[in-house]
Amino acid sequence: MLKLKNVSFAYDEDTVLKNIGFSLDKGENISLIGESGCGKSTLLKLIYGLLHTDGKIHWEDQELLGPNYNLVPGEPFIKYLAQDFDLMLPLSVADNVGKHLSNMYPVKKKKRIKELLKVVEMEDLADTKAKLLSGGQQQRVALARALAKEPKLLLLDEPFSHIDHFRKNNLRRRVFSYLKEQNISCIVATHDSTDALAFADKTIVLKNSKIHAKGSPQELYKNPPDTYVASLFGDVNEVMLKSLRPEEKSRKKILLYPEEIRLSTTSEIQAEVVHSYFKGSSFLIETRLNGQQVFFDHSKALKKGKTIGLKISGKLIESRLNNK
Repeated sequence: MLKLKNVSFAYDEDTVLKNIGFSLDKGENISLIGESGCGKSTLLKLIYGLLHTDGKIHWEDQELLGPNYNLVPGEPFIKYLAQDFDLMLPLSVADNVGKHLSNMYPVKKKKRIKELLKVVEMEDLADTKAKLLSGGQQQRVALARALAKEPKLLLLDEPFSHIDHFRKNNLRRRVFSYLKEQNISCIVATHDSTDALAFADKTIVLKNSKIHAKGSPQELYKNPPDTYVASLFGDVNEVMLKSLRPEEKSRKKILLYPEEIRLSTTSEIQAEVVHSYFKGSSFLIETRLNGQQVFFDHSKALKKGKTIGLKISGKLIESRLNNK
């Protein structure tokens, strides 16, 4: 189990992280999310040992010490995949993946390389030199190399950022399924809401150098504590409660995702259509509600300037208000 306590870090006088603490169980997947510059990458570097902290980082009973104590950073049971990949460009894909595998058992090594290239869907390019690959292909090779010696803990910094969209979803399913099968603990720093929602067991939100929120992806998505957290998962509306309830006198606001708002021909909540954005399976409709911008999902485009009715579940409104 990984455990962090009072982990802080600053570049000169610029505090990046302050008193970070959490634990990670064996085989568990944690996603780190937050705006650019919030410290996600720095936290991975601290855990790996590239940067020093006066806080405590333990893996089971072993304290993980940083560069102030270790000449060579990192531990053999931890693998860290940075955003620069660090491949040996003159070498082939297969040689990069097997770089740190023993040559004493060549048949076993070859089998292991083939297994990992299958996970990242790179079997057909095994003999291709890394310098001839695209950025997305290099990222997949680096991911396979990080898995080669079966780490106990895998640290991934934006691991799918260069992958083509048509390949990304299937690749994520394969990789995270593999980690679960092998019981490998994983921390993923990401801007992608799919990484944070679909595959994480827990999600940690960083803001202003601290842990701003944490919980299961379902908890954070269904009951976001504020607009900042909700916006990390996609579009979100912050609507004045009195726009939904005419009798309301307070200035309370409620957070609503576009998919939680419906078109209604009988609703008293009247809005004007501003624009319709095609999303593929649906349209994102931009409206004006009492001067506020409000988005909702709909099956087809709506005419600009049209007045429509919007419907929001009363139970959902009460739930959001009670969780504030």
